[in-house]
Amino acid sequence: MLINKSTKIIGQDVILVPYRKEHVQKYHKWMQSEEIQHLTASEPLTIEQEYEMQQSWMIDENKCTFIVLDRHIFEKNHNEVEAMIGDTNLFFANEENRIVAEAEIMIAEEGSRGQRRGWQAMLLMLLYGIANLGVQQYVVKITCDNDVSINMFKKMGFEEVSRNRVFNEITLIKLIDSTWNYWLKNSVGEFKLINENDVS
Repeated sequence: MLINKSTKIIGQDVILVPYRKEHVQKYHKWMQSEEIQHLTASEPLTIEQEYEMQQSWMIDENKCTFIVLDRHIFEKNHNEVEAMIGDTNLFFANEENRIVAEAEIMIAEEGSRGQRRGWQAMLLMLLYGIANLGVQQYVVKITCDNDVSINMFKKMGFEEVSRNRVFNEITLIKLIDSTWNYWLKNSVGEFKLINENDVS
């Protein structure tokens, strides 16, 4: 999305930055993993296709993407590529009325899993969608055997609404209300949203 192309969200342990050209090679390497392909229901792309995808995502008004950085790694060397650990996305199926968004989170670096980096990144993205994009309901679709993600979203208050055995997929939803919004803010802790165009 063009709206987030200069947006940086700084949390306690993660930083969300727009998906840019310099991130593509590492992202492409992640997506060659059969495990990640399975968990994200993705097909491998060539590096050329990956660059094209990055460019199309940046201007696609129905897709909001952030790369997830480990804040502690980034603050040591200020190298975004070295600090990359995953990504998070919002998809809007209805171009006319973007109140329902499908949310995704991927922590691709094995060493960064189990440290609540995905939890924090997802909470930041959910808050961003509510405050900046006007989202009123979230949907997540997860591979049925991805117990870690299923349990994470259920702990966030999402409820299972269906299972598709053909596509091996479980769907969960969360309607947004003031109580849950308050819980999100309390759970994520302090964070800063920065427009890099405003930084001199």
